[in-house]
Amino acid sequence: MESAIPAHLETQRTRHKRVPDDYQPPYPSFVARYKPAVSRVVMAYFGVQFRGTAPASATEALVDIARQFAAAGGPSHWDRAHHVDQAGYETIVSVGYWDDTARFDAWFELTREAWTGRQREGIGTFIEVLRPTVARHETLFSSPDRSEGVASIAEGMSGEVQEHAYWGGMRDRIPLSQTDPMSPGGNPELIREGARLRVKAHDNLCLIRSGQDWSDAEASERKLYLDDVEPVLREGMDFLRDDGLAIGCYANRYMQVLRADGSASEKSYGQSWWKSLAALERWAESHPTHVKIFGAAMKYLSTLGPSAKLRLYHEVTVAAADEQLFEYLNCHPKTGMLAAVETVVA
Repeated sequence: MESAIPAHLETQRTRHKRVPDDYQPPYPSFVARYKPAVSRVVMAYFGVQFRGTAPASATEALVDIARQFAAAGGPSHWDRAHHVDQAGYETIVSVGYWDDTARFDAWFELTREAWTGRQREGIGTFIEVLRPTVARHETLFSSPDRSEGVASIAEGMSGEVQEHAYWGGMRDRIPLSQTDPMSPGGNPELIREGARLRVKAHDNLCLIRSGQDWSDAEASERKLYLDDVEPVLREGMDFLRDDGLAIGCYANRYMQVLRADGSASEKSYGQSWWKSLAALERWAESHPTHVKIFGAAMKYLSTLGPSAKLRLYHEVTVAAADEQLFEYLNCHPKTGMLAAVETVVA
């Protein structure tokens, strides 16, 4: 049994874990392991927004960002997903991951200007970037043999880790939690740069990407997931999308991952921005919508036992103020982190 925190990031704790040192989790889980030389990762979300059928400019933008991703300095891994937001706008997000900030910075300079510095007819575009130190970040996987998201740029997976299957495990897996409460500081602010809107968030903003992969499931398991679990998950995701602000969730997207040809895959993930890790924890531990999700998932897994083929994962980041960038061009006022800034007008 390993600690989720890699040895080179372990330090003398001033804040204690929620479980004793001899805690034994009831089932195995795994975390991504980066090369020790990797001190920081980058996760960059490039979004396209439009109503109804995709205009030609949306298709052009998606081709452009895929071409940029494939160019020198592009991400080591990227994926694309689709979401319909609370205002009914189709949203397609291409997410790239880097483990070298110098490579990202050189690549990003021109890409940024092309994405949110140039008007495209009939669509909005946005960029949401975090570049956290690895001490501000954690991952968790139900299976060690298939990576998703930022874990795809890691060196590999751990063995079985201790810090999971209890409330508080998410925090305990973040190395910084050994000494820091990671409390939020300040409030989001809007900065206008011509037509481009920037949101300056605050210290210890939290991002979670939490995913499901049922592509390996047999027909009976797939039916059980899609009939009994997915609708409950969607209900919770819709609550966060439409009403999450009151509990500290600035924005939530329930994304369907797309294949290379643009068709829907059998993978999904929720991606949400939170005022704090504590706010995310409160929703997970006690809010009726997540209690219902948790109950449906536990019933599903207990019914299938070890034969379950559903794969689950997440990545959680608590980012410092200088590790964030949010930019929006021609997007509606409730898009992403714009929803956190009350002064935005349509």
